[in-house]
Amino acid sequence: MTTMATQPLETENKMLLCHFFNHRDQVVIARISNIPNWYLERVVFPAQRFLFEAPEEAVLEIHSPEQGTIHEDTIPCRDLSISQDALNN
Repeated sequence: MTTMATQPLETENKMLLCHFFNHRDQVVIARISNIPNWYLERVVFPAQRFLFEAPEEAVLEIHSPEQGTIHEDTIPCRDLSISQDALNN
């Protein structure tokens, strides 16, 4: 279960704390590749939660590794963001 990420951004971009839950019955690959000089990729198992930080304008791509990589879904990270207060409760 490897997470690949690039160096932290050296910009004024707001970073969001995000949450993705794999509700599928198969392994998926979660990937962010739309931010210049920044990349994130993680294998997420069925029923696994993935907590990550991403720039506000990032888009999470969900890929199925079966028969090559099939792009299944695209989710704006702002739709996956959670508040810090939610973690404290």
